[in-house]
Amino acid sequence: MTLSRILLAFAGVTFLPACLFGGNGQLRVHPENPRYFTDDSGKVIYLTGMHTWNNLVDIGPSNPPAAFDFPLYLDQLEKYHHNFIRLWAWQHFSSTWEETHLVSPMAWLRTGPAKALDGDPAFDLTRFNQEYFDRLRARVKEAGARGIYVSIMLFEGWGLQFNPKPWEGHPFHARNNINGIDGDPNRSGKGLELNMWEPPRGVWELQKAYVRQVIDAVNDLDNVLYEVINEAGPYSTLWQYQVINFVKGYEAEKAKQHPIGMTFQYKGGSNTDLFNSPADWISPNPAGGYRDNPPAADGSKVILSDTDHLWGIGGNRGWVWKSFCRGLNPLFMDPYFDVKEGAGIYDSGNVVKHDLSAAKLRDIRQALGFTRLYAEKLNLPAMTPRNELSSAGFCLAKPGPKGAEFLVYLPEGPHVTVDLTTVPDSLSVEWFNPSTGSTLPGDAVTGGVKRSFQAPFAGEAVLYLVQKPVGNKK
Repeated sequence: MTLSRILLAFAGVTFLPACLFGGNGQLRVHPENPRYFTDDSGKVIYLTGMHTWNNLVDIGPSNPPAAFDFPLYLDQLEKYHHNFIRLWAWQHFSSTWEETHLVSPMAWLRTGPAKALDGDPAFDLTRFNQEYFDRLRARVKEAGARGIYVSIMLFEGWGLQFNPKPWEGHPFHARNNINGIDGDPNRSGKGLELNMWEPPRGVWELQKAYVRQVIDAVNDLDNVLYEVINEAGPYSTLWQYQVINFVKGYEAEKAKQHPIGMTFQYKGGSNTDLFNSPADWISPNPAGGYRDNPPAADGSKVILSDTDHLWGIGGNRGWVWKSFCRGLNPLFMDPYFDVKEGAGIYDSGNVVKHDLSAAKLRDIRQALGFTRLYAEKLNLPAMTPRNELSSAGFCLAKPGPKGAEFLVYLPEGPHVTVDLTTVPDSLSVEWFNPSTGSTLPGDAVTGGVKRSFQAPFAGEAVLYLVQKPVGNKK
């Protein structure tokens, strides 16, 4: 049996490949449980999935770079029951990792007549490349047809700071455009001023025009979120707040309004600046335990906890379950470069070095999908992180005399004690094995006291307790 069939059998539902967004409306913060999003359906929408660097623009050493197989990528997301991706933006047209990589298509046209530093025509920053925005819209729609939400990254900040010579391949370099735009007036060779409170002359107006073009391309689609920029440093804080407010103001005049997020500012950024921002959702850095012992989400922001900002490429199955039980929405930065028939995803080019084995990669991808299946099974609007109710410390719960529900993660297994003193009735018991994806029923228990449980298998485990029979729809 394939993984997708196992997942669907476990969920007890039939997956409908047709577009899941028609008539449901755009995302908004859930009014009852602001740790998550919802839409017009009123249901909690728990977001989780894997993303990778070239899922919007093609990146590679050849000219043009090899095309990314987006439909095959969506197949993998469906296989693992994921429903979210970050769609990566790269503003520089060339960069150097272990070798020079080219990026295509770009958001602006290369019209000349002047030559850019690479010898090709320079950019006209007042003329957009329709191919880029057509691809953007098409990929968001394709993802929507598979039930996948897309966060559109507006700008990219890591590359400017850390890729060797990225500024030489940026359209806002004075030698690469015909508009007299110089995004590096202090001659640092990085162009970080592009993402500061007062960008260089003429830059902010061009940035706003670009953001408007992105919004105009996708505003009518429901499966859209925005992200300001990937890993620009703390120098960008006020500029990011400004972009968030601009997006919100521009979309206020449009048919739909979509959530916008602010993610970890690398290096040296503070999670406080994320929580204090006007963003609807955030992705924190490791401070506070988000790697190993995530703090419980309090609902002040929707938290999309992303391995990209915690390890770069890292994480494990346990991190996924811990994050889920603490009210977070976990995301995985996937070293996805190729798909081999029958073999799943693997890193074929060694372009990005990491220490995750193929088995660990698979475990993380599967865990994301398993948590989503439980998110669909639980009465999640009523459940909050209640770590004190479980000796294991990881517990989503709705205690009380009616509709009680508990989801407990045991990182080390097999024993756990759960406080059921507020539940007067009996509860059904289900055990889930995170390593195999299998479920086993347990004997029903009576509430009113603290109860001890032992998993029927070795290793980590998930315990699900509910007053209604397991599998009934809420």
